[in-house]
Amino acid sequence: MPTEHPRILIYSHDSFGLGHLRRCRAIAHSMVAAMPRLSVIILSGSPIIGSFDFRPRVDFVRVPGVIKLRDGAYSPHSLRLDIEHMLKLRASIIEHTADVFDPDIFLVDKEPLGLRGEVEDTLNMLKRRGTRLVLGLRDVMDDPASLADEWDRKHAVRALEEIYDDIWVYGKQAVHDPLEGIAVSEKVRDKMLFTGYLRREIPDSDDHAEENPFGDEPFILVTPGGGGDGMELVDWVLKAYEAHERPLFPALIVLGPFMPPDAQARFKARAEALRHVHLIRFTPVIERLMAQATAIVGMGGYNIFCEILSFDKPTLLVPRIVPRREQAIRAAKAEAAGLLTSLPIDSYPDVEMMIEALANLPDQRRPSAAGFTELLSGLDTINHRAAEILQAPRRAAPALTLVR
Repeated sequence: MPTEHPRILIYSHDSFGLGHLRRCRAIAHSMVAAMPRLSVIILSGSPIIGSFDFRPRVDFVRVPGVIKLRDGAYSPHSLRLDIEHMLKLRASIIEHTADVFDPDIFLVDKEPLGLRGEVEDTLNMLKRRGTRLVLGLRDVMDDPASLADEWDRKHAVRALEEIYDDIWVYGKQAVHDPLEGIAVSEKVRDKMLFTGYLRREIPDSDDHAEENPFGDEPFILVTPGGGGDGMELVDWVLKAYEAHERPLFPALIVLGPFMPPDAQARFKARAEALRHVHLIRFTPVIERLMAQATAIVGMGGYNIFCEILSFDKPTLLVPRIVPRREQAIRAAKAEAAGLLTSLPIDSYPDVEMMIEALANLPDQRRPSAAGFTELLSGLDTINHRAAEILQAPRRAAPALTLVR
């Protein structure tokens, strides 16, 4: 029999940046809106998860945070523990939460076995209980060669083959296949569901809304996401406005909560000297500003791509290329499809190039002009599939322990 009060547990491994948290939150909010008896818990290491509002029947458990270094390694965010001790602590909290909450669906975001394998024991425990195990993948993971090497080290492909019941890809296969170049069987391919991208909407609440400082005047919104690796983008944009070589639309720059304080202070001082540039540190409801903006400048992460599609804004992306090429691949694919324009970060700090791009941006065509249909079907598809799963009784299966 289906569960009368179904439960879904979502695991988001990253502590640094906003992408994983905002994606999981959007999915959780959509599912509880579609299923009135559903409860959702998000497991996250984000230090700012408490800054966001959550709908009724969505809550979170915060595990101790880690940060990702530029070389791809991880380090504790604030606790004075070595990384191995930290991972044991995180794994214990994750497993205990799953044990007590006893979800009908366990949705793992991006990392098949979690950060350094921290959810493997939880996956095995839940598989024995018959919980439906779902891996959620963004549209682009990394370049195929790098991803193949990484997943070989992490035993990820075997997890896809033997542990997971479903693989949801939050994108369209016509734009990009995240497992391109990965040697997976037809069994794995049969588990894959390309949902479409995740539509974003303006939040109902105004509790954390940041006022648009330009009123009815057109403006360009500049956002480096979490901001921890967006200093070059912000500096490049400020250099363009400081040059005073061509008239540009006013710019509202949202730095992001993870940008280092010294960089924030430097950018704030520079912005205060510019009449047409306004700068804020962070807003958890950036969707409202995106809807009001004439055009958007960003880095190329998954969330901003969903947002520019949702609000149909002319967009300029300046994607990072380390520690992953994910953003560069997404930007290149989207530009080839006629959805936006991009600048290579290797051209930083070519001021003339940025001035030209900013000057042309407001007249650039909107993503909807590219002619794609049903790009933003992701949340509806996820809700439909989750409802199908929840209608079926649980079927316990023998667990597999991966040999490391």
